[in-house]
Amino acid sequence: MEIPVLFENDEMLVINKPAGLIVHADGKTNKPTLVDWILEKYPNIAGVGEKMGDIERPGIVHRLDEDTSGALIIAKTQEAFEHLKAQFQDRRTQKEYHAFVWGHFKEPAGVVDEPIGRNANDFRRWHAGRGTRGETREAVTRWQAIEQFVDENNEQFSFMHLFPKTGRTHQLRVHMKYLQRPIVADSLYGPSKPLALGFLRLALHARKISFFGLNNEEITVEAPYPADFENALAKYIPV
Repeated sequence: MEIPVLFENDEMLVINKPAGLIVHADGKTNKPTLVDWILEKYPNIAGVGEKMGDIERPGIVHRLDEDTSGALIIAKTQEAFEHLKAQFQDRRTQKEYHAFVWGHFKEPAGVVDEPIGRNANDFRRWHAGRGTRGETREAVTRWQAIEQFVDENNEQFSFMHLFPKTGRTHQLRVHMKYLQRPIVADSLYGPSKPLALGFLRLALHARKISFFGLNNEEITVEAPYPADFENALAKYIPV
């Protein structure tokens, strides 16, 4: 398993997670995980962090969905784990995602401030707005429509920069669905939409993350685009 390391010091590292790789075991599948790679490449990280029931999560401070690519931080020591965990809880980390979504926008930018809860009709999905059941949690996403275009089939799309201010499960996918602009190739939140723009997986990439090291120096790491993003940008977004 070859995973690019974008930044590393004695306390932490940032990788460029490939799409199709789950971060840690979920008890439902035997697929290879990022944790497998961590324990192979960095055996000293074993025991760092917190367990989730019987599931080991060495060094894992935050997650990306299986089909989301991009920047992900891994703590190498318990001190670094606690330091990073506090930053996420206090919302001091800054995350920027890039995505292709269906449709155009009337405004170039905006904010979705809509709590997220369980979908009333499908336990696999989260939901914002009407149709939410049970407890809801605050969720805020700032968005920018960077470029709006049509493809060769005259379908409308937008290339987005997304800035989650909270870290809820599937937050960006749910909020784009709430705006009726689902992310391209999102089989869970846009199941009626066909594959498009050359994407065979969720068109979402964790492009950049900013956080603070143990000496409180700000660190910003940018994750290069994978091939599917490069191809779509080259084909549809003017230079």
